[in-house]
Amino acid sequence: MTTHSELQARYNDINRGVYFIGTTPPKSDTPLDKVAEIADKLLERVSDIDFDGLIVYDIQDENSRISKPRPFPFKSTHDTRLYSSILNKKSNRPVITYKSVTQSNSDDFNEWANEAWQKYGVRDVVLVGSPSKDNKVSLSLASAYQTLVDNPHDFFIGGVTIAERHANKKDEHQRLISKHQQGCSFFISQAIYNPQATIDLLTRYAIECQKQGLKPQRLILTFSPCGSEKTLEFIDWLGVNVPEATSLRILNAKNPLYESIRICVNSLQQILDAVIPYDLPLGLNIESLTNRKEEIDGSILLYKLLRSKMDNFLAKKELAALNK
Repeated sequence: MTTHSELQARYNDINRGVYFIGTTPPKSDTPLDKVAEIADKLLERVSDIDFDGLIVYDIQDENSRISKPRPFPFKSTHDTRLYSSILNKKSNRPVITYKSVTQSNSDDFNEWANEAWQKYGVRDVVLVGSPSKDNKVSLSLASAYQTLVDNPHDFFIGGVTIAERHANKKDEHQRLISKHQQGCSFFISQAIYNPQATIDLLTRYAIECQKQGLKPQRLILTFSPCGSEKTLEFIDWLGVNVPEATSLRILNAKNPLYESIRICVNSLQQILDAVIPYDLPLGLNIESLTNRKEEIDGSILLYKLLRSKMDNFLAKKELAALNK
């Protein structure tokens, strides 16, 4: 078992991308032998692609965040640490484990962290705060970061970034800087369907870092295909901004999944074109938001398309640097 994060070294090279597959633990009523089978099936599906690691999400009910009913009913899942540990052992690749901290107090959370490290081999963690400001919170995100930083184990800590929040409040770049000061070394976006919101955030962050003489942290851009009206409803429910024209294009397409993949590829291209002037270290995370086979297969195709685009972008940057 590694005594440090393998990702940390990879993240330091800003000339390379980092590439992830996002997934969720099986439902908590799934027997353990079946959980191992589900992990095998996932890894078999991604066996012909080259990826750096996996991301395991901590699924919460989130009903307090939005008054609309959840399109897919909430069901609790197995412990993210357990599923991360299984995937890590089976794939021999690093796994980033999400943890929602709002239900913990700092002692509970410290215990969670010690167990994560010692029992489950978790090294890379993304902390998630409350989905709504109306929730009663016993442990703030800032305190949770502090608890992990103070923990004797050397966790590699990440945070979440939400371009939609920047569109509303214009301060997400400041949040990124302050989360970095609290211990975060990378950020993972939520699914992107509005590339302009992401471009605004990345540009503002890059310029702010230049102004303050700070090194920008790694930003991992998440994309997720959408093959049906129900999935689109879920994307909207999750708080992802889908411009009206984009949702109309998907819903009226002969093949919605094909159209959504084209939109995601185009979105990444727009983002890369816009951030060329800045030295932002980037990465990709591709997830399927449902268990539908065609959307899972679609997410693997999307991974291949986006990865080749990102690799091409980075190679061109290296070439340009040669010419300086």
